[in-house]
Amino acid sequence: MSDENTTKAIRARQVFDGQHWHDDAAVLVAGEHVLGLCSLADIPGDAEATECVEMLAPGFIDVQVNGGGGVLLNASPTPDGLKTIVAGHRATGTTGMMPTVVSDSRDVAEAAVSAVRRVRAEGELSVLGIHLEGPYLAPEKRGVHAASKLRPLDEDDLNWLISLKDLRVLLTVAPEVVSAEQIARLTPAGIIVSGGHSQASFETARGAIDAGLTGFTHLFNAMPAVSAREPGILSAALTDRETWAGIIADGHHVHPANIRLAVAGKSPDRIMLVSDAMPTVGAENPSFQLYRETITVENGRLVNSEGKLAGSAIGMSEAVAYSHRTVGIELADCLRMASTNPARFLGMDDQLGRLAPGYRADLVALDHDLAVSASWVAGRQVYRRGD
Repeated sequence: MSDENTTKAIRARQVFDGQHWHDDAAVLVAGEHVLGLCSLADIPGDAEATECVEMLAPGFIDVQVNGGGGVLLNASPTPDGLKTIVAGHRATGTTGMMPTVVSDSRDVAEAAVSAVRRVRAEGELSVLGIHLEGPYLAPEKRGVHAASKLRPLDEDDLNWLISLKDLRVLLTVAPEVVSAEQIARLTPAGIIVSGGHSQASFETARGAIDAGLTGFTHLFNAMPAVSAREPGILSAALTDRETWAGIIADGHHVHPANIRLAVAGKSPDRIMLVSDAMPTVGAENPSFQLYRETITVENGRLVNSEGKLAGSAIGMSEAVAYSHRTVGIELADCLRMASTNPARFLGMDDQLGRLAPGYRADLVALDHDLAVSASWVAGRQVYRRGD
């Protein structure tokens, strides 16, 4: 049996290290970190070699995870709820996530923050921080967010957010609801501000970017389409090469042509694949409750009683496969969009998103169909298909 002092050689026919491909190679791991890569022929004699897989890549990082394993974070903002969500996404290759609270009361958000602190203190490395999606959103673009839960960002909430300096916090706001001045107060505290659920003008969105906004949440969704004389928040996102944008690549939220447009406009290095996953991922039950309303999977779409999309029913591996096979994006770019890019967006690119010496040994093994066969977090295997 191996221990943390044993060097492991995780073998593969192909290894993508976040930048380059390596044929017939192994990732050498000691403890929680990557030692380096070598050819299969050069594996050290004292290393413990694993079964050879088809493909290895950096573990996937999902910055928008509402639920999984039958649990919605809003409904169960507890350590046990978080652990169930993490487990529900193991089979999709997600090794790091930002559990997401959609618009709700301050009490729910505070409970989720406490749960994140608790599981991280207990050593749950897959929980990287928390994503607060709202409640400072535009009512006209709220989607399935309850109108009763939306509110302006007042001074009390602002000070509470600033106090969360010990956590990695991603905050989705509508730039017409949260002012540039407020954004400029949030970002020095380490809050990552993203624009979404918004009908901001181009000028307002640009002002938010200048104030420190660095991302856009589920690009194209819950924002107006571009028109000839009203470019809006969408054009602000597409024409800015420094900000990041998440896209839900599930075949329902965004047309493949628009995904290609985003990749061409911002470059593949600034696009992130996100799941926007709900409790059905990693669960047998095809429905759940959100704001006391039943959400159900219908033909692969998660919808409410009005037929509105309510998150997605996919995990990260499915987003990668769809982006490559249906949208036509190069596989290396898809893998970066699911790992390296979100690591950079979160400011964790010195630890995650690559298979290189000193990086945390978060890996995903994929087969020919780009389905997950195994995954590792900090050198420990956390998922193996069939187990």
